[in-house]
Amino acid sequence: MTLANQIARHLPLLRRFARALTGSQINGDKWVEAMLKTILADSSQLLAGADLRICLFQALLHEHGEAIIRSDTSALLLQPAAERHIDALRASHRLPFLLHAMEGFNIHEIAQILQLSALQIRDLLDAAQQDIARQIRTDCLIIEDEPLIAADLDFILADLGHHLVGIAPTVEDAFRLASLKPPGLILADIQLADGSSGIDAVGRILQNLSIPVIFITAFPALLLSGKGPEPTFVIAKPFDPETVKAAISQALFLDKRAVPRVS
Repeated sequence: MTLANQIARHLPLLRRFARALTGSQINGDKWVEAMLKTILADSSQLLAGADLRICLFQALLHEHGEAIIRSDTSALLLQPAAERHIDALRASHRLPFLLHAMEGFNIHEIAQILQLSALQIRDLLDAAQQDIARQIRTDCLIIEDEPLIAADLDFILADLGHHLVGIAPTVEDAFRLASLKPPGLILADIQLADGSSGIDAVGRILQNLSIPVIFITAFPALLLSGKGPEPTFVIAKPFDPETVKAAISQALFLDKRAVPRVS
């Protein structure tokens, strides 16, 4: 298998991570594109016998990682809202947290990627947990027709301190609930009970609101087609609760309307 083919296998996860970190499809894909150009021009960066996935994430963060650890937000392609919330979840904590919770790297792998000690990574992850405990809380709408999955998502939201607006199994239910109490975050499936689409439900709600959306679906390819605009946050079923928690915190961190609340 050629190097290009080996790298291609990891591209969806690299794109997901870059988007989650920057909060933007365009900016995240720019990170990945720049990394690919550098790698393909000089493949000696990929150490022989090393874990390719670790090497790729290390290469992705090579240009930006030092600035992130310094919490130098001017060097990041972050939305203005994220800069306003930097005290709520500092970038130096957020990066190892996303690598661990969203991408599944262990402490020693994260240490290798960020070129820090395992002890430093443990300290950063501990600090991230404390930051998240103080993170932005909001009202959330779940658009999901499977009761058990909806219950799992409700538990995750409650564990993070968020409030549930309601659970909608159809487009009409979703629109009705959002009209009664506008949510600050939506977790949405694609295929709903009556054959309707969670994409349509979200599109209808976003005509009146500007809020972050996380799609949690067994059909991520329908959203991540590589053609046209794509959502920033897409999680495949079956999902890891820690991945969902990471996406929720990051989505709210980047939300333009989010306001930190102290409890």
